[in-house]
Amino acid sequence: MRKRAVKKVLFYTVAVAIAIMGMAMGLVYVYQDKIISLFVAEANKHIKTKVEVEKISLSLFDKFPQVAVTLDKVKILEGVPESEATLGKAAKLYFTFSAWDALLGKYSIKELHMEQGEIHVKVLEDGQVNYEIFAADTTASNKDFSFDLEKINLKDVLVQYSDLQQDQTYTANAHQMEAALAITTQTIDVEAKGKATVKSLKIAQGEYFKEKAVDIATILSINRQLKTIKLQPSEVAVEKAVYEVSGDIAYGGTTELDLKLNGKNTSIQSMLSLLPQSITREFQQYRSDGDIYFNGRVKGKASGKYNPLVTFDFGCRNASFYHPDAKEKIEKLSFTGSFTNGANRNSSTSELKLKGLKGVLKGRPFRGNLTYRNFNNPYLAFDATGMIDVGYVLGLLKVEEIKAGSGLADVHVAFAGNLKEFEARPGNSTLSTSGDITLHNVSLSLKKLPLPVTGLGGNFMFKKNDVAISDFRGKLGESDFVLNGMFRNVMAWLLLDNQRLLVEADFKSNYLNFDQLLNEKLNTPAGEREGNSSADYKFIISPDIAFNLSADINRMTFRRFHAKNITGEVKLRNQVVSSPDISFNAIGGNFAVRGSLDARQREHIKVSTASRLNNMSVDSLFYVFENFKQDFIVNRQLRGNLTANIISELYFDSQLNPKTDLLQAEIAATVRNGQLINFAPMQKMSAFVRRSELANMRFAELQNNFWIQQRTIYIPEMDIRSSLSALPVISVSGMHTFDQDMDYKIKLPLFRSRRPDKDAAFGVVAEDTDTGSMLYLTLKGKENNFKIAYDRERVREKIQTELQQEGNELRDLLRGKKPVQKEKKVEPQHGEYFDF
Repeated sequence: MRKRAVKKVLFYTVAVAIAIMGMAMGLVYVYQDKIISLFVAEANKHIKTKVEVEKISLSLFDKFPQVAVTLDKVKILEGVPESEATLGKAAKLYFTFSAWDALLGKYSIKELHMEQGEIHVKVLEDGQVNYEIFAADTTASNKDFSFDLEKINLKDVLVQYSDLQQDQTYTANAHQMEAALAITTQTIDVEAKGKATVKSLKIAQGEYFKEKAVDIATILSINRQLKTIKLQPSEVAVEKAVYEVSGDIAYGGTTELDLKLNGKNTSIQSMLSLLPQSITREFQQYRSDGDIYFNGRVKGKASGKYNPLVTFDFGCRNASFYHPDAKEKIEKLSFTGSFTNGANRNSSTSELKLKGLKGVLKGRPFRGNLTYRNFNNPYLAFDATGMIDVGYVLGLLKVEEIKAGSGLADVHVAFAGNLKEFEARPGNSTLSTSGDITLHNVSLSLKKLPLPVTGLGGNFMFKKNDVAISDFRGKLGESDFVLNGMFRNVMAWLLLDNQRLLVEADFKSNYLNFDQLLNEKLNTPAGEREGNSSADYKFIISPDIAFNLSADINRMTFRRFHAKNITGEVKLRNQVVSSPDISFNAIGGNFAVRGSLDARQREHIKVSTASRLNNMSVDSLFYVFENFKQDFIVNRQLRGNLTANIISELYFDSQLNPKTDLLQAEIAATVRNGQLINFAPMQKMSAFVRRSELANMRFAELQNNFWIQQRTIYIPEMDIRSSLSALPVISVSGMHTFDQDMDYKIKLPLFRSRRPDKDAAFGVVAEDTDTGSMLYLTLKGKENNFKIAYDRERVREKIQTELQQEGNELRDLLRGKKPVQKEKKVEPQHGEYFDF
């Protein structure tokens, strides 16, 4: 019997529910036009702005078990006269009432659901607001249809509040928000909760809370008569931190705020999220552990004319600070901090302070303080003391330009100054800096410089914009240096763009390896290299570096060039290196030079020099300069000591490839104690001299002036007084191009004691009255394919000149003048020959 009774009860219950539902569905279907008409009529009583709706329908299932008046593609214009701007829009708006209302024929809207929409609330520059869209209802209320909202739901709705007077914009995306309403004639009580993402809070130039996911739970009471809002302790959860907000808001006239904010479970990240991103951007990836506290207050008028007073206190005790990708961390971190917008309650009187900052880095304690005030015209002051592990700090800070490091830095520094004044006038010593840093065996691996920097040490003493350097030493690859002097304008160079560092110092080095320093693979990052070979060079002078150096270098190398005892003054300004006097020992002698290197055009480097070479070994000179890129005469064929004065202009690109077509030089050279060994063209003179003598031709001294232009060496006629018994004097002139095209003119004295050679008889021979008969030859061709021939043209010129001279002498004789001894022309006799 009991089972039957239960079954009956269930049956009738379901039947009644189905009946009621069916009736409701029927009534909804039958009266949907009436319900929609009642809804539109009632809405028009309360809304005074234009509303565009694509479609209005009635549904029992969209928000079951509630019946919903559904509005598709809704657009509501803002409540500003003649404005076409949008206050809100939504893909769907649902106004719901119960199915029981449908049975009774009296409809009361209890809930509003908004989905996939946007709300744009504004305070305009003249103080007018755009959200006053509800009209006072002066008509008699409709007893059959009413709005009695008890709940509002938002799903995927963008909410933006803009105050153009105060230059503030708040933007958030409500993923799922629900607000319960209790409305009386005097008050509206709201209890809201849900999830949202704060896109950004922009206040003037500052941007706060960017892209922060928050959970909100709030209770507030709005007194419509007194125009006040009472905010009960409400919670806003940001990541793992929770901020409790409470206080009062009066909006009857000028808005009055009195809000308190207390942080719970706060961290470095949640604290930084409250500050402008311009300040915190570089620290967003960092994390913290430990006891961190935060509280604050906002109190005062808030309008276009007034800002409330904002004060915050924060700090930590025994906390740690670290980057999640690094093993390094700051431990036992403690400090007290404060922020206020100051007496004027704006950014010009704002101030951020960190006091009593102390902690431990890799077992070594440090301490410091920081003040940052006037955010419009910033003033920064800080001091720091501690023995810092360089590698540990670099690993913690993730400095982009430095890949790794090691060593210690003993830091005792203080800094204070107005940053904008310093930026505008960096040279007028607006900064106050003091203290010093001492490096101990510091090594760095730099992103922009593959060559390792090791063994850095020395003391840096700060004074305003300059730093005095004492015994600053280190190594760059195999090259070492020691500097003592001043770094001028160093703070501006470090902190500002387009500032020049001036180094005034004594520079000493035991060894400089320019093969490494100029090697592109070692001085340029892989992505910026232009050459493909490991032997390519790269030479660029930064426009932001200048120096006056007194150099003393023990030895240096570049390719085959080795120099010792290099001394001199070197100056760099505007990418031009110059020196009045550099001297060194090299290639068995000594070298002195003055001149300049102009690197202002990166691919057109100009080197202008006036040089003095003294007693340098000729064979070593040819070896060092790789036989000057020719094979006609090489280092193994030469001996002697060279003394020369050279004035030259040379041009290179940034990879030190010479632009030989632009090379110009004037050379006044003297070679003493010279030897020419197994020189092929001399071997062809065997018609005049024994081959054994030609294999090792000696000469005491050779003097001449050479010049180089348009890839050609020009050699004026010169006499070579040699050790050859048959050819004591040889005259040579001509030119030799960089493409190894040769055109030489040779003049030899001719002796008849030589045996004839059946293979080489040359025509007329000119006989000099002082030196005897002379033979004129030419040497033409390439260095590996040349030909020696009789110079008929030169002989004709010689004969013509002598005939003219004889004519002059005949006239003088007829006038009674004594004749002058003249050169005699002879024809070769039968049996006179010479070999080649």
